[in-house]
Amino acid sequence: MRLRIGTRGSALALAQSTDVAARLRALGHDPELVVISTVGDRVTDRAFTDVGSFGVFVRELESALLEGAIDAAVHSYKDVPSRMPQGLAIAAIPERVDVADVLLVRRDAVAAERGGLPLADGARVGTSATRRRALLLDARPDLVLGLLRGNVPTRVRSLSEGRFDAIVLAAAGLARLARADGEHRLTLGDDITTVRLDPAVFVPAPSQGAIAVQVRESDLAVRAAVAPLDDRSCRRAIQAERAALYLAEGGCTLPFGAWCSVASDGTLTLVAALGLEDGSVARSVAVGEDPQAVASAAWDELSRGVHA
Repeated sequence: MRLRIGTRGSALALAQSTDVAARLRALGHDPELVVISTVGDRVTDRAFTDVGSFGVFVRELESALLEGAIDAAVHSYKDVPSRMPQGLAIAAIPERVDVADVLLVRRDAVAAERGGLPLADGARVGTSATRRRALLLDARPDLVLGLLRGNVPTRVRSLSEGRFDAIVLAAAGLARLARADGEHRLTLGDDITTVRLDPAVFVPAPSQGAIAVQVRESDLAVRAAVAPLDDRSCRRAIQAERAALYLAEGGCTLPFGAWCSVASDGTLTLVAALGLEDGSVARSVAVGEDPQAVASAAWDELSRGVHA
């Protein structure tokens, strides 16, 4: 079956969509990548809160789907709003890679004695996410935070060139680019060291590390074509995180994190964190079997912390 796969044009987006295309090709289909520019790609000199509402990396792809210009879209799931346009559905969530954030640090700014965030006092850290800002300042109020935008190679270059002492990126993106082919492969220089941040403490964005394959809800043939890519265990974890995001009614402009792990017996453990106006971070943990129930329990506990 011929399948037009919509994707952003960044190195990371192309790495993700190329992987999905390869899996579909192995299933006997004929996928073609269609690159679509989004407002999030075009506007790189402002924070997400100044660019527009959540969805700045997906709206044009979703429009192309609804108009029939493409058959499926591949997204970093954390970019997808909790409220999807009517007529669209997530037909597949392939197995997830590392959910954690990674701190990339210039070696001359490393301070191993500072523990989980091994940065020298007053280190300059680049990030554009309100969640990361809240978690960084909660742990280290002495840090000086600056705006970091652009694709992953551009962000890494800003660190190598000395604009920052450290930056925070998703481990998944780094891993995918490290194994990408040709010009899209990312190699870190010897002057940079990486520190994986414990997701139970430095809580990731909901659905971080996961890919969403989005289709038209009514297109049963395309839904059937991509369905074999779906990972059931990953879908349950993502359902819990996305349900918590829906309850928070937020997106990339909200300092909210949620990470759900799945035990061997299927038990879900959801960790959530919410940055508060006073600079502190409220946290909660919920355990259960049903994704929606676990999300509700985690949000109820968070809400008590917000209103305490």
